[in-house]
Amino acid sequence: MNTQRSLWLVATLALGFGTAAMADDSAKAAARRKEIDTAAQTTLDKLGKDEPEAKELLGKSVGYAVFTVTKGGFIVSGGGGNGVVVDKGSGKHTYMRMGMGGVGLGIGGQRYELVVLFETQDRMDKFLAGGWDSSATAEAAAGKEGKAARTTFYDGVAYYQITDKGLMAHADITGTKFWVNDDLR
Repeated sequence: MNTQRSLWLVATLALGFGTAAMADDSAKAAARRKEIDTAAQTTLDKLGKDEPEAKELLGKSVGYAVFTVTKGGFIVSGGGGNGVVVDKGSGKHTYMRMGMGGVGLGIGGQRYELVVLFETQDRMDKFLAGGWDSSATAEAAAGKEGKAARTTFYDGVAYYQITDKGLMAHADITGTKFWVNDDLR
């Protein structure tokens, strides 16, 4: 009987520790989701204040994505970030990651916010499905207030880049991949 109690106690403790670990992971994920949501809202507020056209497009959009991105390079560039896609109709938040890499003429580092507005549900659904979005870029961004913006939807999407800080001058072809962050589901 004493052996049975010992086994029961060990099993109960193991279950308790496992549940506590899961609760801790769940709390960390909830805190990270809140952090991403807060950063996204701050970015949207700044974008709407600084770019009235963006605020108008946001109003017309079915949803949006906001990513905090860090990019750097010297001939070879790379970067990544985290963000959220929000479906305005359902209110659903999908937390995602992004990664990018490329080659070209460039040196420096940059941190910025990337805002993507979706004109149609189909475009947003395709984005949520993940995949590569390769694009050729040529830009120079410097200082805290650098920004590049679009004022219309192009092929169902509008992009805004808000430079937070850093210096980046490059001309490259970059592949960017977006995918669902399974840790934050």
